[in-house]
Amino acid sequence: MIHRWSIARRLFVAHLLFMLALTAIVGTASFVDARDHAYEEAGRRMTGIATAVADNPLVLQAASAADPTAVLQPYALDVTRDANADFITIMAPDRTRWTHPNDEELGKPYIGSIDAALNGGVFTEITAGTLGPSVRTIAPVKDQNGTVRALVAVGVTVRTVDVAVSGRLPALLVIGLALLAGGSVASWLLGRYLRRVTRGWGPEQLAQLFAYYESVLHSVREGVILIDSRGRVVMYNDQAAELLGLTKRSSDGAAAGAAAAGGRQAAPSLAELPLAPSLKELFESGRTALDEIHLTGSRILVVNQGPAVGPGSPAARQRAAVFGTVATIRDRTEIESLGSELETMRTLSDALRAQTHEHANRLHTIVSLMELGRAPEALDFATKDLELSQRLTDVLVSSIEEPVLGALIMGKAAEAHERGVELILTTGGSTAATGLAVQDLVAILGNLLDNAIDAAAEAPAPRLVELSVQTTGAALEIMVEDSGPGIDPEAVEDVFRHGFSTKAPGPFGRGLGLALVRQAVQRLGGTMTITSPAGALFRVTLPVATEGQP
Repeated sequence: MIHRWSIARRLFVAHLLFMLALTAIVGTASFVDARDHAYEEAGRRMTGIATAVADNPLVLQAASAADPTAVLQPYALDVTRDANADFITIMAPDRTRWTHPNDEELGKPYIGSIDAALNGGVFTEITAGTLGPSVRTIAPVKDQNGTVRALVAVGVTVRTVDVAVSGRLPALLVIGLALLAGGSVASWLLGRYLRRVTRGWGPEQLAQLFAYYESVLHSVREGVILIDSRGRVVMYNDQAAELLGLTKRSSDGAAAGAAAAGGRQAAPSLAELPLAPSLKELFESGRTALDEIHLTGSRILVVNQGPAVGPGSPAARQRAAVFGTVATIRDRTEIESLGSELETMRTLSDALRAQTHEHANRLHTIVSLMELGRAPEALDFATKDLELSQRLTDVLVSSIEEPVLGALIMGKAAEAHERGVELILTTGGSTAATGLAVQDLVAILGNLLDNAIDAAAEAPAPRLVELSVQTTGAALEIMVEDSGPGIDPEAVEDVFRHGFSTKAPGPFGRGLGLALVRQAVQRLGGTMTITSPAGALFRVTLPVATEGQP
């Protein structure tokens, strides 16, 4: 049954038992201390009365009389009544009582110790006498020579002292009950708080939940990063560390950045992590994000972000506490790479479709001329058409040695021709042994040509796109210039930002092409500049592998 109790209930019961034990211990100690204090106080009071009576000259004079009892008994009874004592016994040094509250005890020997008093000292003791256990003080009565002529014993019974202590019990009981009530209220409030923050779960359930939590962090293929409200990274898993280029902080592999767990490592702030500016801005803002695309040095990431909301209190209509944000990160680099290759294939497919359509028209023209009996005109038309197609092919084959780039440029040339744009190609040097990844070159050249063709197609005639591919020394230089409206110099930096575009949004969004170009250029260690002499001129310079380099 106890295993089904929540942490709040267990803590409440444990704290309540502790308060009960503490109240009992404190109450008992207080009672014992009060009783001891009452005995000490009674002893001090009896000492004062005994010494006062012993110093009275009447007692010394009566001790030398023939019948001391006749003189001292009335005096002793009056002092006993006035001093709130239970008895005052004045006796001879041989213990013979001269005074006593009970007349039957007069003349009988005193019960108790008197040795210290006979030696001239005053002492207090708790002993039993004719009236029962009592706190008594014995003082000597001395003459001028210091000789002990009589003894005075003044006492109060233990029963009287206990009655006085019992008068303090209500106050002690009230204090104990107040302590118990205060501890119970504190336990209830603490239990209520724990019940709210733990949602009524017990330690076993929390341990199971933590095991599930670690399993999720191990098995999930997405990066997960938790950021608190102060901008500190509470946790990130191995996948997030790999995607964001962070250090895997956990040696056992369970939650690579679990800095807050156990306090072993201080939680780093966002400013301390090597994050891309767009990602850092998103994490610091704490805003909700849905499938946002962010570019890092070598990756394209899709990020979702939402608030980390704690349990609320519907009864009190309190707003749920927000502890920070949780972001999930997916790698989209391979998908975008495949998308670029697919776009290249689509361009080539469209070029082949256009050429097939135009070739069919030309065949129909040649067949018609043959049917009309104009064979020389048909032969001349076919020869000129073949020369024009072969000339473009020969130019590309002779100038662009990389077959993939040549195919891409042929496809873009056909697409530009369909849209009424003339693509002018200028080459120099060799493009076959640059040592650069063909996928990156396709991404750079394809996106630059797409933007240039789009800009030139929307501009008035003449619609031109000039492409220059030059290999000089240890660098490959690509220049793409169009006859479009150009780019505002103040917006040059924004052009490379993901999401920025001067064109209307398409079905899959805009503003990713040039961002991918810049990412590929940076990955290859190159540079990229934009100027606007007439239209827009993009100049990309990439370092190539010289002879002897890998």
